[in-house]
Amino acid sequence: MKTPLQRIRIGALSLAIVFVAAILGYHYLGNYDWLDSAWMVFITVSTVGYGEHSNSSDAVQILTMMLIVFGVSSSVYTFGGFIQLLLEGEVERAFGRRKMTKEIDRLEHHVIICGYGKMGRDLVAQLEHREIPFVVVDIDPEKSRLAQASGLLSINGDATSETILELAHLDTARALVTALPTDAENVFITLTGRNIRADVQIIAKSEHESSCGKLRQAGADNVVMPHRIGAQQMERMISRPKTAALVELFAEASHLEMELDEFRVNSNSGLEGLTLADSKIKEQFNLLVVGIQKLDGDFQFNPSSTNVIQSSDTLLVMGNLNDINRMKSASRT
Repeated sequence: MKTPLQRIRIGALSLAIVFVAAILGYHYLGNYDWLDSAWMVFITVSTVGYGEHSNSSDAVQILTMMLIVFGVSSSVYTFGGFIQLLLEGEVERAFGRRKMTKEIDRLEHHVIICGYGKMGRDLVAQLEHREIPFVVVDIDPEKSRLAQASGLLSINGDATSETILELAHLDTARALVTALPTDAENVFITLTGRNIRADVQIIAKSEHESSCGKLRQAGADNVVMPHRIGAQQMERMISRPKTAALVELFAEASHLEMELDEFRVNSNSGLEGLTLADSKIKEQFNLLVVGIQKLDGDFQFNPSSTNVIQSSDTLLVMGNLNDINRMKSASRT
């Protein structure tokens, strides 16, 4: 069964063909000038009628009868589709899609989430909590409608297609997350994304140990195995329940009182060349520096107060989210 938009397109095309053919017929068969030919077509298709008798030639009379049949049928078919479009809310959805497309076109430094399943929905909640912009891509129309009904930016399409990833603006994205059900799909999306852009961060979900290496070879920066993470958390609950509670506290987006976050030091932050003691991070922002990652990837946990902060260091800080945001804002002024 055709959709209302398809009916309108087919009907409008048929009507246009009938109009052009009829105008040509009146002009060449009935010796009407072009304006009179168009006038005859319009009053016939509109069923207004005209007050002339059968003084026309047989060819023109046959043409007129055919015009009535095909012209009126095309009109009814087209306007029937338009009425159906209005009744089913297609117009509103069409405008909604156009508005969403414009909003997606304005995205920058966003996350592309491929797959709106259980993992995708949980990731959406985390990103919303962090106020990180994102767009959801899913080939399932029902999942795309669910995402749109929740007020999310969503594209219904195959994420393994370069065209779809380009529509999601992979060229300006900060990360591409592939969380589809099968490892094969995730490998293919990783390959496609890496082929489009070499420097984007790609995070892939894997269900099988054997797929981890393939995903990294395809270009994934990070591979996440949900069942392994779940098993590790269960082990902590058994052997170290307090530690498990703390990890869960940081993992849940609903807990606003305590956060683990990272802060990249640059020349404008005012921290370069200072020791941790001299930086006054604890005194000014009530934050605890639990680790420092150097530019070469070396990670120092529980750094000493005499540790010198260098440009391009990444500080892992723990504290209240508002205090973390205060420190980030102070570094930009």
